Amino acid sequence: MTSPQPSLRTAQQLSLAPHLQQSIRLLQLSSLELAEEVELALAENPFLERDEGIIFAHPGASGQRMTADAAATGADAPVPQEAADAADAALADGDWLDGLPGSIIPQDATAQALDASAPESLADHLRLQLIELKLPPEDAAALRFLIGSLDEYGYLPDSVAELAATLVDDSDDMGQWHQLVRRLREALERLQTLDPPGVGARDLAECLRLQLQRRLQAEPPGSAARVGLQALAAVCEHAQGLAWLATMDLPAIAAATGLDGPAAQGMLRLVGTLEPKPGRRFVDVRQQVIVPDVRVVDHGAGALRRYEVRLTRHAAPALHVNSQYAGALGGSDAGSVALQQALQEARWLVQGLQQRAQTILRVADAIVQRQRRFFEHGELALQPLTQGEIATQLDLHESTVSRATTSKYMVTPRGTHEFKFFFDSAVSTRDGQTSSTAVKALIRQLVAAEDAAHPLSDARVSELLAAEGIHCARRTVAKYREALRIAPASQRRQSR
Repeated sequence: MTSPQPSLRTAQQLSLAPHLQQSIRLLQLSSLELAEEVELALAENPFLERDEGIIFAHPGASGQRMTADAAATGADAPVPQEAADAADAALADGDWLDGLPGSIIPQDATAQALDASAPESLADHLRLQLIELKLPPEDAAALRFLIGSLDEYGYLPDSVAELAATLVDDSDDMGQWHQLVRRLREALERLQTLDPPGVGARDLAECLRLQLQRRLQAEPPGSAARVGLQALAAVCEHAQGLAWLATMDLPAIAAATGLDGPAAQGMLRLVGTLEPKPGRRFVDVRQQVIVPDVRVVDHGAGALRRYEVRLTRHAAPALHVNSQYAGALGGSDAGSVALQQALQEARWLVQGLQQRAQTILRVADAIVQRQRRFFEHGELALQPLTQGEIATQLDLHESTVSRATTSKYMVTPRGTHEFKFFFDSAVSTRDGQTSSTAVKALIRQLVAAEDAAHPLSDARVSELLAAEGIHCARRTVAKYREALRIAPASQRRQSR
């Protein structure tokens, strides 16, 4: 018996593992987007039901118990021990099919607004175009997977190689990985031909190039517009091109393109007609509403203080498969293909929701462990931390951590913060390292305490930081000051 061809294996991986694709997509959704998806599934799938009145709990990596909030308001409630133990046992056994105990967002005005009349999303817009392409199932699955991997502005934040790695169950199967990379690259080429122009870009330069290529196809050879577009495309391909455009460096642009001054200025005007964020027009205003995914509650004091991470109901909508309907279908020879598919999709959604909740919970708990000093002392104590470190600690792929921290929020005793707030670059100090956020907080304090008649220059701030053992060059101080929206010393000076 001959072994299957590599192309067949790739097709099987992408077309027969929709539950894996769905889990990845669900993890990237915000809580509001997730609520909309769940409500739609409940309305369309007869096998899905909502769980009520039970609270999901399982022990976190730090040993404390993490629970879903008793209400969307975040009120505390006791967790029945038998319910917690049952959930722990289900997690240990890997049995995901009974649903995640808990409750969906209350049916108030916010939840009711999440209906079919909502504005079209970027993903919806792209999926409609996918249907029109009439691709073979495996090619459609690959393109659908990439659409689900885009960020809200239409960029693809993860490389094709990283995305392929998330689809390979066996990390040692390099042959399968190579085939997936090839198929996803082909899918990416298709994606980048769809509307809006620039979608699927990996960075700004590629986004602009894709839009320029689209326009060039519509311009006749030799036209003045075509010359300007070609020159701008050449600038975008140059390593320093974006810097030249940002600073309007006409001499550098003219030297690189051969255009004279007026022609270079005309080319610069083309930049203003391009869209640096292709998905901007699809961004829903509701996405700007902060809905917390976890709460951090501190208990005790001093050396006995501990921090408990609790999953909110917003992040853990709980569904289960109706066992009576499923049993009736399973015992009937007359079950239609459509109903069998609906039952399977219901099971996949329940599994995906549970996996999403568990991953967010694990990542949040790991962040709290690593940033304990922040919770005790504030921004000045925030530690350098990367997503790669959390991924290594939890034995997850770094792209999984990235999805688990995108548009996810944590309510803490020190304010509400996006998960990504806790990841910070390192700044060298006399005793080791501190985070750039901690340095910014110190700069803010120094400026707040300065003499208004003699404000601190960036060089002086650098000296004061050095006296505290923090190595921060003047230009770095200027960059942090600008990020804090603090004016230069010359603009802060006030006469007595």
